[in-house]
Amino acid sequence: MATEVATLAGGCFWCLEAVFDQLQGVGSVESGYMGGDSAHPSYEDICTGATGHAEVVRATFDPAVVGYRDLLAVFFTIHDPTTPDRQGNDVGTQYRSAIFFHSPEQERAAREVIAKLAAEKLWAAPIVTEVVPATTFWQAEDYHQEYFARVGSQNPYCTFVVEPKVAKFRKHFTDRLKKK
Repeated sequence: MATEVATLAGGCFWCLEAVFDQLQGVGSVESGYMGGDSAHPSYEDICTGATGHAEVVRATFDPAVVGYRDLLAVFFTIHDPTTPDRQGNDVGTQYRSAIFFHSPEQERAAREVIAKLAAEKLWAAPIVTEVVPATTFWQAEDYHQEYFARVGSQNPYCTFVVEPKVAKFRKHFTDRLKKK
């Protein structure tokens, strides 16, 4: 099986990871940091905004099962691509909307999807999602990995922020859910 990698930033990585973990064709999802200037950033470092990193997920997927454009369709359904450096109450450069492409084909697909969505005027404000080359992926600390799967409703943030995004994904992409 040939796999590809997609790296996406759309606010808190717990939300993106929880959703992409449930998508058919996605083999693994890791939370981490990308797009900044310092090596080996910690969560505390990126929360200052000084490193320039975004919270990202790196999803490894089978393009024979789920295409890159399908991943982007999910991505644009579960976050607000019109708010610079913000998703809901999460504010800071680490919460920006970004697509870190790994190939010219991914860049082209991302730009075409954004142009199509902009033309459809689904949002009142313009799309501000960055489309930039992937840089070094720094894996987030172990306690961030599979956070929603481990903690879920024990954390109020998960109840009020993550769960609604997972529910929205499940509603719009029922036919794309992994089989239990």
